[in-house]
Amino acid sequence: MTADLLIGIDLGAGALKTSIVRIDGTLAGEASAPVATSAPHPGWSEQDPADWWRAMCETLPRALAQAGGDAARVAAVSFSAGAHTQVLEDAGGRVIRPAILWNDQRSGAETAFLREKADARILEIGANRANPTWTLPQMLWLARHEPQAFARVKRLYVAKDWLRARLTGTWETDFIDAVGTLMADVDTGGWSRDLCDMIGWPMETLPPIVPTTAVVGAVTAEAARATGLKEGTPVVCGTSDTAAETYGAGMIREGLGVVKLATAATVSALTRAPHPDFTVINYPHVVPDHWYVIAATNSCASAHKWLRDTFFRRDGEDGAAVFSAMDAAAAAVAPGSEGLFFHPYLNGERSPHWDPLLRADYVGMGFNHGPGHFVRALYEGIAYSLKDCMLALNAKGLSFTTARLTGGGAKSALWRQIVADVLNVEVELPAVAEASFGAALIAGVGVGIYPDARAAARAIDIVWRTAPDPARAALYARGHPIYADTQKALAPINHRIHDFVRGR
Repeated sequence: MTADLLIGIDLGAGALKTSIVRIDGTLAGEASAPVATSAPHPGWSEQDPADWWRAMCETLPRALAQAGGDAARVAAVSFSAGAHTQVLEDAGGRVIRPAILWNDQRSGAETAFLREKADARILEIGANRANPTWTLPQMLWLARHEPQAFARVKRLYVAKDWLRARLTGTWETDFIDAVGTLMADVDTGGWSRDLCDMIGWPMETLPPIVPTTAVVGAVTAEAARATGLKEGTPVVCGTSDTAAETYGAGMIREGLGVVKLATAATVSALTRAPHPDFTVINYPHVVPDHWYVIAATNSCASAHKWLRDTFFRRDGEDGAAVFSAMDAAAAAVAPGSEGLFFHPYLNGERSPHWDPLLRADYVGMGFNHGPGHFVRALYEGIAYSLKDCMLALNAKGLSFTTARLTGGGAKSALWRQIVADVLNVEVELPAVAEASFGAALIAGVGVGIYPDARAAARAIDIVWRTAPDPARAALYARGHPIYADTQKALAPINHRIHDFVRGR
C-alpha cells in the first residue's frame, strides 16, 4: 500500500497532540492527551518527561485508528515542542530532574548576572538577549542551586529531541532549537564555546546539529510495540513549536505574519536575516536562508483558562461549554468593554517589557461591568499586548498587512475579529492551525514527498478571512495608549508587590 500519511507530534505546555495528515494537507486523524505542569515554588514551571512519552503512546494509536488503522501507510513522523525546554540525562541515560519549561521564571538573578557580565556579547553571538525563558540562564541556575545535578549531566536534549529519541534511540537537534538554548553561534551554525564557558557548561553534553528536515533514524522495534507505528518508519528531526506553527500556517514570504493565540501568544514576521535586539527574539526558519523574528506575550490561552476556572466554571461542568458561554457573553458587550482594561501578566511578561515581576490586573472596574465585560476585556487586553509585540517588530523595520492565526484561541470568531481590529490587519485562519500540522509537513519535506519547504505550503487551506472594521480599529487605536500608560504606571507598584510578597 502507498505510504500516503504524515504524522506530526507536538508537545505543548498543557497537552501533547498527534496529527495525521494526508499529502494534500487534509486531516486524517488526531488525538491529544494532557500533560501536567508542576509549580513547586512560585514562578517555577516543570514537567516530567515520562508524561510526554505516556501521552505519545496514548495518542498515536488513537490517531492511527481514526486514519484507518494501517501504520504501513505512514511515510514519516516528525516532532515539535516548546523551545528552551531541556531534558538532562546522566551517564546511564536516566533523566536527572524534571524539565524546566520556557515559561519558568526562577532564573531572574542568573539573567541579571549574565546581562551585567556580557549582555552585548551574548546578543552578538546568539542573536538574542538572556532572559529567564532561555536555557542558558536556566542552566546557570542549575549550577548554582543544584550543583550535584549539574555535575551528573552527560546529555542535554531539547524537549522534542528527547521525545523523538524514544522512537529512534538517536541524539541530535536542529539549528532552530539550538539557537533556542542561547548556547549556539548564529554565524557559525554550531555551538558556542564562549556562551557555554559563561556558565561553565561542558560542550560535549550538547547534541550534534542537523537540518530540521533531516531523516535522523527510523522507528525501532521496541518503539513500534509501544506506539503502534511500524518498525522502520522514517523519523525526521523536526523543530520548535513556533517554527512549526508559522511554517504550517504558510509563513513562507515576507509581508505575511503569524499571530499565535496559544498558552502564550506571539507575533512573528519573516525576514532574510536576524535582527539582534534587546526587545525581540530571533530564530532561523524552516524556509532555508530565512529567519523569523518574534515578539511574545507570556499569557494568552493560559489566562483565558485561568479566568474560566477561577470565576466561571463550577465542579462537574464541561470546560468547552463554559468557554462557549463566556464567548457569547463577551460578544454581547460593546467594543472597549466600557472602559475595563486587562493586562495579561499572570506570569511576568516578555516583549517588549522583559520583566518577570509584572502582574496581571483589571483596571477601570465599575458597577456597570458584568461577567461578559471581564471576558471581552481579557480578549482585548491580550490583543493590546500583541499590539505591543507588533510595534516592537515595526521598530525593527518588520511589518505585515495580513496575519495568519494559529493556536487554540483562534477558535473564537470574536477573538479573531478583535485581533484584526486592534492590530488593524487582515486576519486569515488556516484549516489546520497547529504545530503538529506543521511538523507533519516537515516530515513530508524530509522524505521527499514535497520537493522543498515552500512546495509543502501549497497544502495549506484558508477557511476564514476578516478585515479590520474601521470604526472599531479607530476605537482600539484610542484604547491602546491607555493600556500602555496604565502598564507603565503600575510597573513600579508590581515590583513593590513582589517585595511585599517576599517579605522585603
